[in-house]
Amino acid sequence: MPELEIHHETEHGADATGRTVGIVAAILAVALAIVSIVSHRTHTAAIMHKSTANDDWAHYQAERVKYHNLELGENLLAVFGAKGAAADAMRTDYDGQMRKYEKQGKEIQHEAEAADGAAETDEHRALRFDIGEGLLEIGLVLTSLYFISRRVMFPVMGVVAGLAGIAIAITGTMV
Repeated sequence: MPELEIHHETEHGADATGRTVGIVAAILAVALAIVSIVSHRTHTAAIMHKSTANDDWAHYQAERVKYHNLELGENLLAVFGAKGAAADAMRTDYDGQMRKYEKQGKEIQHEAEAADGAAETDEHRALRFDIGEGLLEIGLVLTSLYFISRRVMFPVMGVVAGLAGIAIAITGTMV
């Protein structure tokens, strides 16, 4: 039975550079995974804040409709020239309700604006994480090209892209 010979591209020596590049690629992959998770979580937070803001704005509009209905009631009392204790009681009641709805409307408006601001901040942060994620992906691909070409320039460019991605992602935590 013929013996099977296995030929290795490199003779008995190991590719020390290849091992180092493999470790660098693994580090870039871990950083990429972390930044991807943070990016997705930040996008989710932005969506949740925007949903809260939309709910608050709808609530604000409902309060404003109530307020305008009371204004309409006051106008009708004035147009029809309603007099007497019942009309005065209605005017007093309308006045109290209008103050209540005006106060509630301002509070709800403040909450809606705060939720809008939080969503905007989250979107700015997420954009930085997305750019960092993209640069880390590019860095990982460039680094991996070493194994096809055996040219050291690819892992060097990959590390540069990866470090830029990490730096930009870190700035996302500072927004």
